[in-house]
Amino acid sequence: MFYKKNSGNYLNPIDGIKLKTLTFGEKTSMTEFVMEKGKDLPAHDHPHEQIGFLVSGKIELAIGDEVFSVNPGDSWCIPGGVQHAANIKENSIAIEVFSPVREDYLP
Repeated sequence: MFYKKNSGNYLNPIDGIKLKTLTFGEKTSMTEFVMEKGKDLPAHDHPHEQIGFLVSGKIELAIGDEVFSVNPGDSWCIPGGVQHAANIKENSIAIEVFSPVREDYLP
């Protein structure tokens, strides 16, 4: 699969947070998250392993009992089943890879 950048097809699961699956294969999917300053991603968990990279902005990321100040260029890995949340400190863009594929994020 090949993905050509475009400005459409975003999902808005939470006010101020939109996402778009960029590409996916049999075992992984890659998603772009665009997040507005001052918004929160509530605590949640899912069975997918999640690896992320902050492209721009600043977020505070809680993974389990730890909280991290995340700046551009920082990355993380969240095992499946571990609760996590985020507070968006600046308008931010993150790229995250999920395994297995997040079928609920597919176009």
